[in-house]
Amino acid sequence: MTEQLVRLEGGPGDFPEELRERRGPIAEGKIKIEYHGGYEHFERTDESIDPASGQGIVFRWTRRTRIAE
Repeated sequence: MTEQLVRLEGGPGDFPEELRERRGPIAEGKIKIEYHGGYEHFERTDESIDPASGQGIVFRWTRRTRIAE
């Protein structure tokens, strides 16, 4: 799986900026990040971080789920 530069948009207002831009593998167009006892879910959009070059992929927040105990 190829690593891509991704930008996570939306979600909780206190979601750290350092988690929003990352390089990593992309599986099935979804990213799930563990955060404050739950998971923040992001889904791939057709947008690029840099539209001029087409580099990077924007993922938009869709929902939050709790971690099952």
